[in-house]
Amino acid sequence: MHIGELAERTGLSLRTIRHYDDVGILPATARTEGGFRVYTEDDLERLMVIRRMKPLGFTLEEMKDLLTILDALQEVDDEEWARDLRSRLTVFRRSAEERRASMIKTLARADEFIEVLSQY
Repeated sequence: MHIGELAERTGLSLRTIRHYDDVGILPATARTEGGFRVYTEDDLERLMVIRRMKPLGFTLEEMKDLLTILDALQEVDDEEWARDLRSRLTVFRRSAEERRASMIKTLARADEFIEVLSQY
């Protein structure tokens, strides 16, 4: 699929997707003879992982690390390496859970503020 369809399916801007290509976390699978980026369903899934990490405040470097782990888990054939990868994945999951809990507290404060404003 072309970048426009990818943007439409993910709700992300063309600029954001191009940026992710430029920094190396979502390189286009191919390019047409005219130089247009071409993406696959696997690229779409990869971009959805990135999109889900973004609101939790993960950095581009953390996104790269997680994507490297996920890619490796699909190819691993050594059980010790697989355990290490799953352990590293657990660290990301715990971080995501902590960040989500923090967001919940922030939303609760926002709700309190809206309630205060509603009293006037």
